[in-house]
Amino acid sequence: MSLCILTAGKTLVLAVSSFTLTWTHSVEKVEWRESYTVAGSYLLLKQAAVQGSGAGMEPGAEAVLRNGWWVWEPKLSPLPSLVLAASGTTPGGWRLCHAGGCITLGAEAGRAVTLKPCE
Repeated sequence: MSLCILTAGKTLVLAVSSFTLTWTHSVEKVEWRESYTVAGSYLLLKQAAVQGSGAGMEPGAEAVLRNGWWVWEPKLSPLPSLVLAASGTTPGGWRLCHAGGCITLGAEAGRAVTLKPCE
């Protein structure tokens, strides 16, 4: 499996079957984490975690507290793509980590980043 990262007319291809996105919420300044699997032509959200709650970031109803994180498994339909739109009000972009390392995406306001399985 491969993940395509599209931004500013460029495409980066990562040979990965899973990845984790981490970012800091723009209002609450609390860390959020989501883990995905690349499955065929879709992305599957497997787990979400947040280090607190507040404006627009309530943990899922079945969330459990583990090591300071509220963790749960969202029940969402498979996603054909995921668009990350940088607001410029967060302390940084998204941190995408996989077995081979980590990269930062969307650190600049206004530059949307699209994640999707490569065809």
